[in-house]
Amino acid sequence: MTDVTGKQMTFGRRTLLASFASALALSQMPGVARAQSLARPDADALYRDPSQPVDRRVEDLLQRMTLEEKVAQMVGIWETKGLIQNPAGDFDPAKATTAFPNGLGQISRPQDKRGVDPALNGAAGAAGDAVNRTGRETADYANAAQKWAVENTRLGIPLILHEEALHGYVARGATSFPQSIALASTWDPDLLTRIFGVAAREMRARGAQLALAPVVDVARDPRWGRIEETYGEDPHLVAEMGLAAIRGFQGDTLPLAPDKVFVTLKHMTGHGQPENGTNVGPANISERTLRENFFPPFERAVTELPVMAVMASYNEIDGLPSHANRWLLHDVLREEWGFEGAVVSDYFAVRELNTRHKMFASIEEAAMRALDAGVDMELPDGEGYTKLPGLVQAGKVDIAAIDDAVRRVLKMKFLSGAFEKPYVDARRADALTATPDAVALAREAAAKAMVLLKNEGNVLPLDPSKITRMAVLGTHARDTPIGGYSDVPAHVVSVLEGIQAQAGGRFAVDYAEAVRITESRSWSADKVDLVDPEVNAGLIREAVATARNADVIVMVLGDNEQTSREAWADEHLGDRDSLELIGQQNDLAREIFALNKPTIIVLLNGRPLSVNFVAENADALIEGWYLGQETGHAVADALFGKVNPGGKLPVSIARSVGQLPIFYNYKPTARRGYLFDETTPLFPFGFGLSYTTFDVSTPRLARSTIGRFEKVRVEVDVINTGARAGDEVVQLYVRDDHASVTRPVLELKHFERVSLAPGAKTTVTFELTPRDLAFWNIDMERVVEPGTFTISAGPNSVDLKAATLTVAA
Repeated sequence: MTDVTGKQMTFGRRTLLASFASALALSQMPGVARAQSLARPDADALYRDPSQPVDRRVEDLLQRMTLEEKVAQMVGIWETKGLIQNPAGDFDPAKATTAFPNGLGQISRPQDKRGVDPALNGAAGAAGDAVNRTGRETADYANAAQKWAVENTRLGIPLILHEEALHGYVARGATSFPQSIALASTWDPDLLTRIFGVAAREMRARGAQLALAPVVDVARDPRWGRIEETYGEDPHLVAEMGLAAIRGFQGDTLPLAPDKVFVTLKHMTGHGQPENGTNVGPANISERTLRENFFPPFERAVTELPVMAVMASYNEIDGLPSHANRWLLHDVLREEWGFEGAVVSDYFAVRELNTRHKMFASIEEAAMRALDAGVDMELPDGEGYTKLPGLVQAGKVDIAAIDDAVRRVLKMKFLSGAFEKPYVDARRADALTATPDAVALAREAAAKAMVLLKNEGNVLPLDPSKITRMAVLGTHARDTPIGGYSDVPAHVVSVLEGIQAQAGGRFAVDYAEAVRITESRSWSADKVDLVDPEVNAGLIREAVATARNADVIVMVLGDNEQTSREAWADEHLGDRDSLELIGQQNDLAREIFALNKPTIIVLLNGRPLSVNFVAENADALIEGWYLGQETGHAVADALFGKVNPGGKLPVSIARSVGQLPIFYNYKPTARRGYLFDETTPLFPFGFGLSYTTFDVSTPRLARSTIGRFEKVRVEVDVINTGARAGDEVVQLYVRDDHASVTRPVLELKHFERVSLAPGAKTTVTFELTPRDLAFWNIDMERVVEPGTFTISAGPNSVDLKAATLTVAA
């Protein structure tokens, strides 16, 4: 995660009392009365002067703070929001002063109603029966909280308010874009910048200044339920999409613009290749694998853009959980990469050093270890860090470590602009949410995300004039899944609704539920109940009867928010040991294929599925992932040719779990072969068809020989050789032919999505740099070694044309 959001989904008396005690710990520490009696600084104090450099303002404020006021900036509040709210859920300044007399660092998710009725609240977004705040209500809440922090605390330090924004702002009525893995399928960084610009605008209008996004984990195990939250299996693709998202959220420079929010890079690191494919499992990977595959998206983000927050990951690497790993968070992140922002804990991760990793006997020990490792702020609530004042006074924690952490937190607050403008115009919050341009962008993104995997005999696009009756089958053709970390958009367009709109009375559209996957689609519910096979058997019979009358059949299959999701607790699972279509979906497909009618399959899912039977027998197959609120319009646009699919797979699709791991950038000794099966994936990384055809040329090198520290220009011609306009993604790969350590058979280094009219030609130009050719040698130094490199270009990771580049000694 981020977000192991809600470890306890059901709140018992003991849990609530323990949380209450933790939240009050700061106010009970020695010195609180003295802090309250200290004078409030004058209005002309240096730290209040916006003309002063941020670092000077930070130091001036820091030297005025008591120990308790410092530590207060290092914690947030979420589960115990009842301490700062009245029974109706409104912010209560009197209660906040009682609970947090020294101020507070962050409030988690002001849009949710956590703390009003714990039984109705669970994870991010729409949790169970909870209905979260509107835009106006969230903005009013944020303004009231900031007014308390600015006017009712001694130093007037404003709050950071953070929200989730994995594929759009997770809030009631906010624009829901395609899930992250679908956005990665666009291979269009500029699109992501526009998308997260909208998310930032919607968040800031409601008072938030920090997004717990983007996820820049490289995902190399599709059993892992969180793979849908990632940008895929390749470090370069993940890095490029992550950088694009950051530019959308916060721009290229700081301080924040009025419509931007800070990002939080998640999750550092190794999270995407857990043991057994289960969330939070150990990442049994070497330093070389970290540096070659998992570090690059984080390193590029913090060295190329002014990132101010990084979230540590839950998992362990080589026996050390990330929240206790000083080498990871200090030596690499800060010393090697020069990161100057704050490291925030994942939700409850300080506690989990004890409860899950079994490292320490007390929360105090966990807090000391996390602080020493480099964790500056504990989220979502203060459990361990509230003990820090006592640990300082006991000589167990150096005050300098506290000061360093608080400096980073304060710097973020100054750069947010909240000291000068802590409030938002609550009257505009709803008007700035899900605006027509945002909805149009959601439709564009959904259209660009779809990947055409099969189109036998060019059955697609469909010609409405040749259809008398269409059968639309599948529960998710009407009940649309949009993936985890979602709230309830103003309106979600179903596939059935989109097809009916396109039919426009020109042909009949019949619907049958066909097969039901789970009894509920609630992402936050712990229990997952599969539908009784007998119930589905009846639904399948009804669907077959409906389909017999049709000229063409569209089936919507896949997953939903329960069958692939974040497993945030032992009682809330989401990883799977199979990649097959769940339940009776293959039974349905078998019966429908037996009718021998043109049949198109649309997949809506979060993880890449081993759809061997469907892929072999369907006339056309579209991988849609989760396409957001405009799902139905986008799918219908693709089916009827208003949109020409141009997406490409950001992951390899395995034939079965027995092939795992199946990522494309494997080492030469991998993939030797299996008895009775293949080592090739069902669909390779970077793959995707179109309604037109393209020719991608052999790459042309400006020079065939360069020095180790030189760049070289590479040109690739692309021609649309078909009869329709369409998009192609030109992909450039590198192979170091011989090196002092083993190298992958292929590594993606550049790509560009281009749009071409029929017969049109364009030349795509890339620049290969020494960084593109470098690797980590036996001494763990980044070097370029002399020798030959194979430079390949093509439309995917398999169909490539190659040239040779020589790097001279």
